[in-house]
Amino acid sequence: MTMSDSLPQRGGSAMPFSPGKPFSLISLFSGVGGMDRGFEKAGFNILWANDRDQTVIPSYTSFFPYTVFDSRSLRDISGTELPKAAGVIGGPPCQSWSAGGARRGIHDPQGQLFEDYLRVLHHVQPLFFVAENVPGLIQGNNRAFFHQMLQRMEQEGYLVTWKVVNAHDYGVPQDRRRVFIVGYHHSLNKGFVFPPPLSCRPTLRNAIFDLRRLKIGASRKVANHDLFVSGYSPRFMSRNRVRPWHKPSFTILASARFIPLHPQSPVMVSGKEGKTKQFAPGHEHLYRRLTVRECARIQTFPDDCHFIYTHVRHGYRMVGNAVPVELAFHLARAIRTDLEQYQHTEQKEAVCQTQHPFTTEARPDVLPERFENSGIISTNTSSQTTQREDA
Repeated sequence: MTMSDSLPQRGGSAMPFSPGKPFSLISLFSGVGGMDRGFEKAGFNILWANDRDQTVIPSYTSFFPYTVFDSRSLRDISGTELPKAAGVIGGPPCQSWSAGGARRGIHDPQGQLFEDYLRVLHHVQPLFFVAENVPGLIQGNNRAFFHQMLQRMEQEGYLVTWKVVNAHDYGVPQDRRRVFIVGYHHSLNKGFVFPPPLSCRPTLRNAIFDLRRLKIGASRKVANHDLFVSGYSPRFMSRNRVRPWHKPSFTILASARFIPLHPQSPVMVSGKEGKTKQFAPGHEHLYRRLTVRECARIQTFPDDCHFIYTHVRHGYRMVGNAVPVELAFHLARAIRTDLEQYQHTEQKEAVCQTQHPFTTEARPDVLPERFENSGIISTNTSSQTTQREDA
């Protein structure tokens, strides 16, 4: 049965996990693993990951050397090839729903990748899932599809909670609003509650002030301090692109041309007739885009994440497409707390089974041994060095 096959209307039972073993995950549309890194930091184990973007493979496999990475299209992967896991995480590509994209929604082949996400849930039946996308998913003509998708998730046996989250509320020095959908299998007997915002609100000063005098380009101290140099389009100049040091960054996007400007420069001023913006007169030399490393810092990737790319534009795309690590961590920690409570209940049931062996059947293990597959890229490879090409 392939991933393109139709689904029954109702999901089955979630596979439980074994006491004492790590919480296992399947990662979909993984990119370079921003969400994965956050979940790993919270104590989860990424068993298997998938992304068909060939440019992310060297970086992802260096960050997660013990994860099995499959670079085939998700539609070409049969349900029997997927490992059992406690959770499924990942966000289908957002260009179909983005205000900055074509907004073709479900009519775009990429927009239909939500179907593949649902099919994975059906085959794996994890205890939980997390999906992330842009706010455009719940706006305008897309809203009907969004509610239909939530109904499909509920039909698979999940209690679904969703919220538009600003990453700045969870330790990220950036205003970045995204829709998060979290589903808990009915066997958990509860729904996910988003954690309250943190009191600490980091700024650009917290994130990149120490890099301000570092020479642009290759550095022994900090990798990926690479800069995309190009002109600025009328669309880019249509509004201010500078945030000062004491504020969080604008959203880090996946396009090198629309990366925010460095806070060393003054806030942009009104141009002719007030219809556009321009650089502050006399300070034009201070304006430049943020580097790949500065963007990675703002996305809360640690400096030991060395992104591997052949062109600097690919570096910006990898970083900009990622879920901020700290945001993922705080959501993952809340989920782990709920799973630990569930696991404690399972252990108590196991004790009762020992004392009363005729009450219920023994429950199977969800964490299988690692597997070999010739069609899958093993990430246990030798380390690779970062390549760079200036724009």
